[in-house]
Amino acid sequence: MFHCNGWCFPWTMSLVFGTHVCLRQVRPEPIWQALGDHGVTHLCGAPPVMSLLVSAAPEVRRALDHRVDFFTAAAPPPEKVLAGMEAAGFNVTQLYGLTETYGPAVVNEWHAEWDSLAPEPRTRLKARQGVRYTPLEQLEVMNPDTMEPVPRNGETLGEVMFRGNVVMKGYFRNPEATAKAFAGGWFHSGDLGVMHPDGYIQLKDRSKDIIISGGENISSIEVEDALYKHPAVAIAAVVAMAHDTWGETPCAFIELAEGQTATEEELEQHCRSNLAAYKVPRRFVFESIPRTATGKIQKNELRKRLGG
Repeated sequence: MFHCNGWCFPWTMSLVFGTHVCLRQVRPEPIWQALGDHGVTHLCGAPPVMSLLVSAAPEVRRALDHRVDFFTAAAPPPEKVLAGMEAAGFNVTQLYGLTETYGPAVVNEWHAEWDSLAPEPRTRLKARQGVRYTPLEQLEVMNPDTMEPVPRNGETLGEVMFRGNVVMKGYFRNPEATAKAFAGGWFHSGDLGVMHPDGYIQLKDRSKDIIISGGENISSIEVEDALYKHPAVAIAAVVAMAHDTWGETPCAFIELAEGQTATEEELEQHCRSNLAAYKVPRRFVFESIPRTATGKIQKNELRKRLGG
């Protein structure tokens, strides 16, 4: 609850006379226990929290006999994780925003007619970040050089930008950073995404997380999504690693699911079956991935481990 006021959900639950179940640590056992013992109906968490839940050992998991709404933000969740959450009985809703936009300012507002879609296209729709909250004046994906909106084709990459009175006034005592963030009259999020024809945005990567290898842009999210399709992978994080020839190439940090095993060669072959050759990680590191108290992966710490 210390982070962004718990996305304001603690206030909301109190307003509707809900019961708060507070946990000291983000671990699958107490979460599953609370779901079963207390009949928890709503919870929030970053995508790694979902990965922990769906990869928990069978003896830890509980059969859900009631609807559980899971609200996720902080990073785009892999489609495999979204599918796993749905199979486990969770209804996942994506939120999106930054500290500079109060927190969540965008929601994947669900359409009832999407419920009748087959699992795969329904999961693809779940992977979008969505449309603006009512208090946010404007939300757009724009070319940061021309400050023109990108075509609404779900393919053209641009920077997500915000306007409205829930956006910060500026950075404290830092006019230079403020001017840069608001260049052209919009708040620049630093997130890269696309705009779909129906007006829903979908993130593709943070601009600082894009890996440029031999002049080709590689989305770390795309590589992570491919890794999550391997049954042994519980959590994956991909960052740039220095390379003498290509400048930088992907490096994958992996946490394996409980009771599962996988080798570097196995994961490399798996990636080659799902990605273009130049996007395949050149190195796989099997170790604990650093996360914040809210479960968000700390890629800056991973870069430090690589000397970046």
